[in-house]
Amino acid sequence: QVQLVESGGRLVQAGGSLRLSCVASGRDFSSYAMAWFRQAPGKERDVVAAISRSGGSTYYGPSVTGRFTISRDNAKNTVHLEMNSLKPEDTAVYYCAARSGQILTPDWAYDYWGQGTQVTVSL
Repeated sequence: QVQLVESGGRLVQAGGSLRLSCVASGRDFSSYAMAWFRQAPGKERDVVAAISRSGGSTYYGPSVTGRFTISRDNAKNTVHLEMNSLKPEDTAVYYCAARSGQILTPDWAYDYWGQGTQVTVSL
């Protein structure tokens, strides 16, 4: 069992940066692939980025590639999402998620979810 708590979401101007954090409680954090998803009003929940158990492999959604960076610290049970060059279309609730095993992108593949943190990007 893993509990996930996100933080760092806020209102930011377009072009700005934010760093989201997700802290996991429970055992064996390093046995979980981690991911960030986001959901905007009226839209489906989509994967933003994912990282393997060791941190050696990452995946980025096409709309964030080159702007966002996912990282993890297994000693501190944390995963981060560094977001740069933010755009209004990045506005969404951002969720941290965990699954046993390797990276996958569909949300249904993830077993544990945080409560979400709101990111709002203004013009």
